[in-house]
Amino acid sequence: MLPTRLHPGSRTIGLATLALAATALAGCQSIAGIQPVSQVRVIDASPDAPALDIHQNSATALYNIGFGTVSSYVSVDSGPSTHAAYTAGTQQQLSQIRASLIPGSQYTVLAGNVVANLQMTVLKDQSIPAPAGQVALRFLDQTTRVGALDIYLLPPGQAPIVASPLIAGATFASNTGYINAPAGTYSIVAYPAGTVPLNTAAPAYTGSQLYYPAGSARTVILIDQPTVPAATPGLQVLIADDFDPST
Repeated sequence: MLPTRLHPGSRTIGLATLALAATALAGCQSIAGIQPVSQVRVIDASPDAPALDIHQNSATALYNIGFGTVSSYVSVDSGPSTHAAYTAGTQQQLSQIRASLIPGSQYTVLAGNVVANLQMTVLKDQSIPAPAGQVALRFLDQTTRVGALDIYLLPPGQAPIVASPLIAGATFASNTGYINAPAGTYSIVAYPAGTVPLNTAAPAYTGSQLYYPAGSARTVILIDQPTVPAATPGLQVLIADDFDPST
């Protein structure tokens, strides 16, 4: 049998094929080398701080964040990072914190306490569904003037006197972690800790009835109510959407 003879152009075609394969491989390596990202949002819970610019590493990630603001999530590089709060529009740094961000995860950078002692905390947010038929609720107490609180989650028509507090004795900087509760419509009601909620006992806060869908995750932030000097300290509540199922 005669040996197979290559066409004169076959070697050229083979080399071209190898070159294309090498180019494709280089492209894959480039894609694989893209810096992984995390999602970060900012919550400003400091009652007397000025508006804030939040820097992530050396870049400004969010501008002019005011008291009571829950920002949208923004993409930032994963891995070791530094988050710093500056007085908006200036180079005056008020606080900073270091953290390591996991690729694909969501985080809250919380700025709280009075401006003279501004504290930053990085919290990992729930980005997966709550168990079937449940809602995941995390409570963060950032009140500096109100004192310890008992917090109730009341469905329509239910009086607090016949319910037990979901959280007893919440104090400044407390973080409950995520608590699973049946999905549904609730009002958040807060009383000074230890109060027996009779008809004559005025709550520190009564929220509107809100629907919490099954599978969702929410962060509930207790913050001070802006007051004029000598006014009675008050309480307000922010609710941040951490996760909603696609359906």
